[in-house]
Amino acid sequence: MADDTQLLKRSRYAVAAVFCVHGSVTGSFATRVPWIQDHAHLSPGELGLALAFPAIGAALMMPLAARISHRFGTRTALRGLLALWTLALILPSFAPGLLTLCAALLVYGGTSGMADVAMNALGVEVEHRLKKSIMSGLHGMWSLGALIGSAVGTIAAHADLSAQVHHVIAAVVLTVLGAVVCQFVLNIHPSDDEEPPARFALPPRSALLIGAVGFCAVFAEGASLDWSAVYLRDILDSSAGVAAGATTGFALTMAIARLTGDAVVDRFGAVRTVRLSGVIAVAGGILVVLAPNAVAAMIGFGLIGIGVAVVVPLAFVAAARSGSNASQAIAGVATITYASGLVAPSIIGGIAQASNLTVSFIVVTALAAALAFFAPVLRTRPATRTTA
Repeated sequence: MADDTQLLKRSRYAVAAVFCVHGSVTGSFATRVPWIQDHAHLSPGELGLALAFPAIGAALMMPLAARISHRFGTRTALRGLLALWTLALILPSFAPGLLTLCAALLVYGGTSGMADVAMNALGVEVEHRLKKSIMSGLHGMWSLGALIGSAVGTIAAHADLSAQVHHVIAAVVLTVLGAVVCQFVLNIHPSDDEEPPARFALPPRSALLIGAVGFCAVFAEGASLDWSAVYLRDILDSSAGVAAGATTGFALTMAIARLTGDAVVDRFGAVRTVRLSGVIAVAGGILVVLAPNAVAAMIGFGLIGIGVAVVVPLAFVAAARSGSNASQAIAGVATITYASGLVAPSIIGGIAQASNLTVSFIVVTALAAALAFFAPVLRTRPATRTTA
C-alpha cells in the first residue's frame, strides 16, 4: 500500500511537470506573435486567419489521442505526443508568408490538442486513484509553465533575439524535459478485451450550458494570451519588450489564481466564485479598453487572468455531476472550452480587421459579463472530500 501511494505521488508530480512543459510551449509562442506577424508580413486580419488553424488542427487530431493511449499505453503515448508538441513550436517562426504559417499552425494545433487530451486524461486517472482533487493544481502548473515560457519570450523579445533562434532553443530544452518527466507517469494499458474509445463524445444536453460558461472563460483567456502583446504594440505604441510583458503579466495572474483557487472555492462555493470572477474579468476588460497607457492595460489583462482562471476546472466538476455519464460530459465540455480558446484569437483578429483591437476587447468584456450572469449553471451537489 505504501509503495502504491508513493507511486501515485510520484506520478502526480510528473503529470504536474508535463502540464508545466505544455504551458511553456504556449507561453513561448504567444510572446513572439508580433515577431511572427512582422516576419510573415501579415495584416491583423491575415494573422487572425492564420490563428484559426490551430483550432482546425486540434479539432482534427484531438479524437486520436485516446486511441493512441489505448494502443501504446499512457506513458509511451504521452511521451510521444508531448515531444511532437514541443518540437512543433519551431515551425511558425520559420513561415515566410500566410500559407506556410497556416500550415505550420495546423500542425502546431494538432499536436497541442493531442498532448492536451492525453495529459488531462492521465491527470483525471491519478486524481481518481488518489481520491482527492488535484486538477486545479495541475491547471495551475500549466499556467506557471505559460508564465515561464512568456517570461523567457519577453527577455528574448527585449534582447531583439529572433523568434527562430528563441523557439529552436526552447523546443530542444522542453523536448528533453518532457521526455524525462514522462518516465515517471503512470503506465496504464487497457485490458485485452477493452474496446477502443469512441472517436468523438457529444456532451449531454445537461452539460451544454456548462460548456457555454467554459466557452466564455476560455475565449477571454485565448484572446488575451495571443493578442495582449499585439494590443500594447498597436493600440498603445509600446516597445516589443513592454508589449511581451503584457502576456507575462496575464500568465502570472492566471498561475497565481489557479494555484490558490481551491481555497476560494471552498470558502465561497462554485457559483459565488464564478460570479466574483466574472465581475473581476469585466473590470479588467473595461480597463484594457479605456487604458491610457501600457501600465493600465497590463493591469487590465492581469484582472482578466484572475477572473477567468478557475472557471474551467469548476466547469469540469459541474459537468461530471450533470448527467449519468461523467466522462462523456467532461469530454464534451472540454471539447467546447478548448475549441473556444483555439478559435478566439482568429475571431479577435477578424473583428480587429473590420474595426480595431479595442472593439475586439469590448467583445471579450461582454463575454466576461456572461460568466457572472450564467454562474448558477455551475451549481453542484456538495461533494464529500476525501484524502489519500
